[in-house]
Amino acid sequence: MKRESCKSEPSGARGFTLLEMIITLAILSIVVAGAIPIARNAAQRQREVELRRALREIRQAIDAYKAACDAGKISDLERNSADDLCYPPKLEILVEGVMPKGTGTDKLKFLRRLPEDPMTGSTKWGTRSIQDEKGSSGGSQNVWDVFTRSDATALDGSKYKDW
Repeated sequence: MKRESCKSEPSGARGFTLLEMIITLAILSIVVAGAIPIARNAAQRQREVELRRALREIRQAIDAYKAACDAGKISDLERNSADDLCYPPKLEILVEGVMPKGTGTDKLKFLRRLPEDPMTGSTKWGTRSIQDEKGSSGGSQNVWDVFTRSDATALDGSKYKDW
């Protein structure tokens, strides 16, 4: 005589035990807890890359202005004074352009537009003048360098305004 089992579930069907579910949830929570800081840092890292690109673009335009001025391609009427050392009087000049020396009628432009500061969301940059004391800012006579106005700290621990 054959005895039949009194199981209520079909043969071969099996569910998860409570222990398996707890272990799975624990592993998932560890993975999620590790992914959140990585995603947050990725967004900040992207803004840092954009800041470096914008600073490089503006600094290259300042250098191009200086090279054109040193080569005598910029009209004396466009310059602040003889003591500006051939640096632009303000950042907007790089976009607006300057009249070339001689018969040229087209303005010399060094930037299409001022890049936006990704840390502040503005096109207002801090400027330094070559005549300023080391560590100070203000760009009172000409624009020798630019920096962000953000007081935030970078992922590497440095201040953005020191870049």
